[in-house]
Amino acid sequence: MKRLYSVLVENRSGVLSKVCGLFARRCFNIDSLAVGETDDSNVSCITIVSSGDKRTLEQIEKQLNKKIDVIKIKTFTEEESTSRELMLVKVKYTKSNRREIMEICDLMEAKIVDKSNKYMTIQICDTPEQTSLLLQMFSSIQVVAEVARTGTLALQKCSAE
Repeated sequence: MKRLYSVLVENRSGVLSKVCGLFARRCFNIDSLAVGETDDSNVSCITIVSSGDKRTLEQIEKQLNKKIDVIKIKTFTEEESTSRELMLVKVKYTKSNRREIMEICDLMEAKIVDKSNKYMTIQICDTPEQTSLLLQMFSSIQVVAEVARTGTLALQKCSAE
């Protein structure tokens, strides 16, 4: 069972460390973590994706609520949210596989953002499932040289509020 936590916190040094420490001390797993300032420079939003049984997920929310630096917590399931992840993939290409790489990019709506004589950097911003699928497609033709992924960003769907 997966749950997304959108945690508004005071934008101060050490707050992220305290939140992560809470997870580490209680052996809760973080599947994905993304942090950024909100429209208010004094407030950051930490988006955490975690999995576990119902009791574990309830405990995470209770423990987060106890933190002094936490302003507000929203919890929701994947179905109740709109989520995106950014991934950059550097692939090694040759004359023989270049066309296949470009076809995969077209199919997955990925964009080539940099290239040299031997490498291309491809960007995709989509659901975590779609970014993983793109990576699988590239892995099957053995062209992946390097990968960088952000954590999942999510907002509750407008219809769920």
